[in-house]
Amino acid sequence: MILSWLKKPVIHLFSLCWNEEYMLKYFFKYYDKFVDRYVFFDDGSTDQTLAILKKHPKVEVRSFLRIANIDSYILAQQNLFNQCWKESRNAADWVIIADVDEFLYIPKIKSYLNHCTKMGVTALPALGFQMISTELPSSTSNLPELIKRGAPWRRMNKLNIFNPNKITEINYQVGRHTAEPIGEVKYPQEDKLLLLHYKYLSFEYTFKRHTELHKRRGSIDLENKWGIQYSWTQEELRNHWDEFEKKSVADVLSPKYNANLEHSPLNERWWRKASKI
Repeated sequence: MILSWLKKPVIHLFSLCWNEEYMLKYFFKYYDKFVDRYVFFDDGSTDQTLAILKKHPKVEVRSFLRIANIDSYILAQQNLFNQCWKESRNAADWVIIADVDEFLYIPKIKSYLNHCTKMGVTALPALGFQMISTELPSSTSNLPELIKRGAPWRRMNKLNIFNPNKITEINYQVGRHTAEPIGEVKYPQEDKLLLLHYKYLSFEYTFKRHTELHKRRGSIDLENKWGIQYSWTQEELRNHWDEFEKKSVADVLSPKYNANLEHSPLNERWWRKASKI
């Protein structure tokens, strides 16, 4: 009999998208290696996003529904990701919740997930990095092979992968920057998974994208300053960009770089505060 943790893990990925035609080629080139099923919730894309999604054999496209009488993109997103993955119970070993610019990285990820299953691990928070490129990539190569420079970013530490059969509720907070999972929650003893956030792909591209996303914020988002970075002026964005560059590491994927030791203190990782490990 083949032990369950030796089998190829079944992985479902859930994502929310709007006008992502540029990033999708990189997203699929990376995740197709280990994801078995995708569910995309589209927020009214007007570019080639829907055409690209509908051509992919593993993709199901649904409409992203806002909450009635609540003018907030952020709260609707929070509600979606707190619920949508539950349909994968008894159908997948792991679920991934990720934006199209979020790439979860660890060498040999399927083997790592099998190891986590063997060890009883059910939730895998990732150490976040703001990846930076002065030029917009034009190659169709794997994005983590093209851009390896990134800045450790505590705010981007997220719980993107977990076992839907062991977690009862994920309880994402606003922006998914923290979570309060309920159920059989067990984190790994060492944080090895990385979250590569590919937002800063040339200054011009980033500012243009921010300007577009700012228009999609609801009145409640504006009132609470959720997604405030999308309203930054060019000068404000440049200041933040320069700060990330100063803190950046040339190759965050290098075997010589130990993210677990160098990213952030354990007491600054929200899941370590809640864990007895």
